[in-house]
Amino acid sequence: MTSYGFPRELRLLNAGDFRHVFDNSICKTYCPGFLILAAPGRQAETRLGFVIGKKHVKLAVRRNRFKRIFRESFRLTQQQLPPVDIIILAIRGAGQTSPEDVSQNLDKAWQQLNRRLSKTSINLPNKTKRQ
Repeated sequence: MTSYGFPRELRLLNAGDFRHVFDNSICKTYCPGFLILAAPGRQAETRLGFVIGKKHVKLAVRRNRFKRIFRESFRLTQQQLPPVDIIILAIRGAGQTSPEDVSQNLDKAWQQLNRRLSKTSINLPNKTKRQ
C-alpha cells in the first residue's frame, strides 16, 4: 500500500540541505507568487522545503496556509517526481496571491517541473519503491 504522509524524511530540515538546493539547482519553475527550485537529491526520496518570509507574506496565518497547500499538493504528487530536493520560495507578489489561485496553479507547476527534470542532462538516481 502506498503511503501519502509527509514524514520527517521527506522534508528539508537543516541549513545544509537548503544551501545544497540553492547552490546546485538544476531546474526552476514559476507558480504565481512563488518560485520552485529543484536540485539532485542526496537521498532516494523527493524532499520538500519552504522559504516563505514576512517580507513577501506579512501575516503568519497566510504563510501557514500556503505551507499547508504546498504540503498537500506535494503529498499527492510526490509519487510522480524523481528523487530531487525541492524548495518553494516566496517572491514579490506572493502576499497578493489567493490560496485558491495557488492551489489551482500548483498542479501545472508540478507537471512543468517534472517535464523539465526529465529533460535535464544530469542523471537523477532511480526512485526506490516505497513501502
